[in-house]
Amino acid sequence: LKGKVLNVVNAEVIIDIGYKSEGVIPLHEFGENADVDIGDEIEVLLDEIDEQTGMIRLSKRKADRIRAWNEILKTHKEGDVVRGVVQRKIKGGLLVDVGVPVFLPASQVNLRRTHDISDFINEPVRARIIKIDSERMNIVVSRRKLLEEERQKKKEDLLKDIQEGEIRHGTVKNIADFGAFVDLGGIDGLLHITDMTWGRINHPSELVQLDQQIEVKVLRVDRERERIALGLKQKQAS
Repeated sequence: LKGKVLNVVNAEVIIDIGYKSEGVIPLHEFGENADVDIGDEIEVLLDEIDEQTGMIRLSKRKADRIRAWNEILKTHKEGDVVRGVVQRKIKGGLLVDVGVPVFLPASQVNLRRTHDISDFINEPVRARIIKIDSERMNIVVSRRKLLEEERQKKKEDLLKDIQEGEIRHGTVKNIADFGAFVDLGGIDGLLHITDMTWGRINHPSELVQLDQQIEVKVLRVDRERERIALGLKQKQAS
């Protein structure tokens, strides 16, 4: 409904909506620094009518949410990309503000499992809409899906471009007993333990650490199987 501000009394805003009685909205619904002037016209939701007192309970917050929800439905569909800011951590994931609150499941936050998804709070994110439930006014998004698509494009470009014998920069993303996986920007190459040093080591972690930036030499490229074998740029001496 459309209403007009008649007065502000204590912590309540009195609204004329054309009914026999005026409606009431809690002042806090206008925000922390509530800027409310007599005569202002606003949209409100008729929340409740008290049959005994005739008092009409209104909500500006709910009206704003429904308006924003309808706008999202007009301009977005499943599969579209949205931009927003992470508001807070909730059970099972994160709540992201894209004009309306949407749910980003913990499993869809990143390509690899994130130790603490709270690190994303107040951060801007891009995500793809994977489900819209109009009846429940609920939207589920995936940042991971978008990252996977972008990584797939980078992988295709890398496999076209990379050549054996090249020196590349990469980031150590995983360490196993037999070697380390190095992210080359779209695909992980395998840096085998035998290609790290001329000598003998007990474990790859003696030479490389997680998230370390290193220079590697491209030893072999298998484009059909999408596999890349790497060696350290300067193979360590024993």
